[in-house]
Amino acid sequence: MRNAALMRRLGDISQKMLTQTLKELERNGLVMREDKKTVPPHVEYSLSPVGRSLSETLLVLDRWAETHFGTLDAARERYDAERAK
Repeated sequence: MRNAALMRRLGDISQKMLTQTLKELERNGLVMREDKKTVPPHVEYSLSPVGRSLSETLLVLDRWAETHFGTLDAARERYDAERAK
């Protein structure tokens, strides 16, 4: 995915923050950067194999959180109500 496409997909993120984050993800081996060596510059980013495995893990966690949101929210409300007494 190109930088501009990432910015559109992520929404409210500055160019500086996106660049810093991509550099860190690349440094940690989660993202691969491919410079097409063209004019104007054309760079594409993709998940590395380890990045894909992390993505799969995070999707499972996200599904778990969506499934249990109501239970977690109710527990917080009970806890807060008991502490307010």
